[in-house]
Order: sequence, then C-alpha cells, then structure tokens
Amino acid sequence: MTSLWRHHVLPFALLLGLLAAATLAGDYLLHRLNLVWVGRYLGIPGTLLIMASLAYSLRKRKYIASGNLKSMLKFHEIAAWLGSWMVLLHAGIHFNAILPWLATAAMGVNVVSGMVGKLLLERSRRHVQAQRERFQLRGLSRVAVDDAVFWDAVTLDAMAKWRKIHIPIFFIFVILGLGHIVSIFLFWGWS
Repeated sequence: MTSLWRHHVLPFALLLGLLAAATLAGDYLLHRLNLVWVGRYLGIPGTLLIMASLAYSLRKRKYIASGNLKSMLKFHEIAAWLGSWMVLLHAGIHFNAILPWLATAAMGVNVVSGMVGKLLLERSRRHVQAQRERFQLRGLSRVAVDDAVFWDAVTLDAMAKWRKIHIPIFFIFVILGLGHIVSIFLFWGWS
C-alpha cells in the first residue's frame, strides 16, 4: 500500500528544502564572491516577478479578459517561485530590522501555501480516491474502507484548507512589503 505521506507530502517537503538550500547556497556565493551588494538589489526584480505572477489571479477572477489560464498558472508558479527566491536572497541571513523579516516570513508562508495548492492537493485527492477504489475492489465494506484511508483523508482535509491561508497571507505580505519599501525610501541617504 502506498502512503500519501511518502508519495506526495515528502516530495513537497523536498522541493521546499530545495528552495531553502538554493537560498543558502546563493547567499553563501554572494558573500564568497564579495557580491553582497547584488543581494541588496535582488529584492526589486524579485518583487516585480511576484507582482507579475498576479496576472494569473487576475485572469482567474476575470479582471483580465485574455490569456490562457493554464499557461498563466505555469507562469504564476515559476515567477512566484523565482521572485521569492530573489527576495529570500535579498533578505539573506542578516537581521537588520523587524519589518523586512516579517514581510519575508509572510512571503515564506505564502510560498508554502501556494506549493500545497499546486503540488499536493489534486495529486492527494487522486491518491485517496485510488486507495478507496482499491479497497472497494477487494470487497471491503464502506466502514472498513473509511478506516483504511482515515489518516490519508484527514491529511487531505487539512490540505484542502490551503486557500484560507494563501490569499489572506498574501495581503499581509503585500502590506508588510510595501511598508518595507516605503521605509527604505524614507530613510534612504538621499544626499
């Protein structure tokens, strides 16, 4: 019997770990090559990529009338992932102020919730349904089938609530990010 955890949740965790490893490796390289100043400016293209990724959400909610929804979703995923990586490199491992770190934390939660929606939810639904069908083909009663897939169904139910986190946390990220950007302009040494 295959496990929802092993076949769906673990690959998700590995991809999230890959983002963390890429961020640490990128930050290490920037420091090693004396290019820390590059990281300081990666927040700008990263933020622009994240903003561009919103075209999918606008198209999905019919604020934009044209565009292939499937290709826009793929662009959303790639642009948000790459933009988030750039913002994480921008944040680096430095702790200079609380506002940028709160924005980075909100972005991190948003990335994780988006990955749950993308990588886990539909595949997990199919997995649980296939498990149910296999048990039913073996002649198990409905109660026995429900018992056999109980923990997978509980996991699936928890994951199904991902949008309740993804969209509100995105707005928190936007507010904190804008606060960070405004504070940069306020306290920038313009002279």
